[in-house]
Amino acid sequence: MTDSETVLAFDVGLARIGVAVGQSLTATATPLTTLRADDAELATNIAGLVAEWRPQRLLVGMPDDVGSPTSIREHIRAFARGLERYAMPIHFVDESFSSREAEARLRARRQAGGRRTQRADIDAEAARIIAEQWLTTGPPD
Repeated sequence: MTDSETVLAFDVGLARIGVAVGQSLTATATPLTTLRADDAELATNIAGLVAEWRPQRLLVGMPDDVGSPTSIREHIRAFARGLERYAMPIHFVDESFSSREAEARLRARRQAGGRRTQRADIDAEAARIIAEQWLTTGPPD
């Protein structure tokens, strides 16, 4: 990883895909959006995000093998194969607890007077957690 890189992170589910952008310089990320996994414009929407943010790496959340159905992991791998068209490094990041952590963060914000959250907010926040986890730990050796 160079001193300053932009990454796009994806929290891939069967119904929705949360997306966040992160910066290696600050090791922080921002939730961007949640896309519908069955949207006919999914590839176009992802291409637009890649063009807008110009990342140097793509991060894809992957649950661990324990307690995660094989079909989910296969679905995520297929999604990652679709990202290969961008000819940049793609890293899988353990996201086993990202959705639970996202729910807890958003619940705390709501209790502090923030707006009511939607399911889509949780997916984008989970992508943010995936990005920040990778940015603070970096790629495996």
